[in-house]
Amino acid sequence: MNDQTSRLPAIDAPPLSLLLLEARALAEWPRFRLQTMSLHDLPRGDDHAVMIIPGFGASDATTRPLRRALTRLGYTVCGWEQGRNLGMRPAVKNALALRLQKLHARHGKISLIGWSLGGVFARELARHHPESVRAVYSLGSPINGRPDANNMNVLFRIANRGRPVALDVDGFLRRRIAPPVPCIAIFSKRDGIVAWQCCMEESAPNTENIEVHGSHFGLVCNREVLRVLAERLPRLPPKIISTPTARATRRKNPTPAPE
Repeated sequence: MNDQTSRLPAIDAPPLSLLLLEARALAEWPRFRLQTMSLHDLPRGDDHAVMIIPGFGASDATTRPLRRALTRLGYTVCGWEQGRNLGMRPAVKNALALRLQKLHARHGKISLIGWSLGGVFARELARHHPESVRAVYSLGSPINGRPDANNMNVLFRIANRGRPVALDVDGFLRRRIAPPVPCIAIFSKRDGIVAWQCCMEESAPNTENIEVHGSHFGLVCNREVLRVLAERLPRLPPKIISTPTARATRRKNPTPAPE
């Protein structure tokens, strides 16, 4: 353990058994379509705008089922329109900020939903443009703990032509503090990609952590996740208090979706 990583908690990547269970996402996707044929039991939306940012290696096509469900509930839902997510690059960062500003000018404050790495992007967008963001919802996103407690590093290296994943511990520790907007972290203890402890927000008046059941790859097509979003998206953002260590975070275990 080097001097940098010694400043991080001892959290391991999810075990191989959970990684292998990620294959169940193949069943979760079609099941989500069946489960969302009827949405009568979920709260209706208030028509405010929502942008969904996909995870690493994914694109707007991957988030389409969730966007369709939220649209049917009564939201103005859009994708990020940056193609496949291969990590943050200057061009993507600038284009995403511009897209957020344009959506804000047209619709008012935007709710950001980020799946996996997309949740990291959403939080940083909110950190730099809090005036444009209503709230951030992260789905299995590596936002806390340690940045190497995941099973995605191999794919990152492939996408970056074999270069090792650089650990910017100072930057990571700074980003661990939630941006000054409501931040709701949704996580699963059965996540086979990112250690669930790393998917939780630090306790603060503007944060909430909610446990659901399911795979990492299935979080974007998970009926429990949809219910959490449907229940919280219409709420007015709470008053933000700049005390990042206050213990106001709640953890909830929703009823599992029917098999």
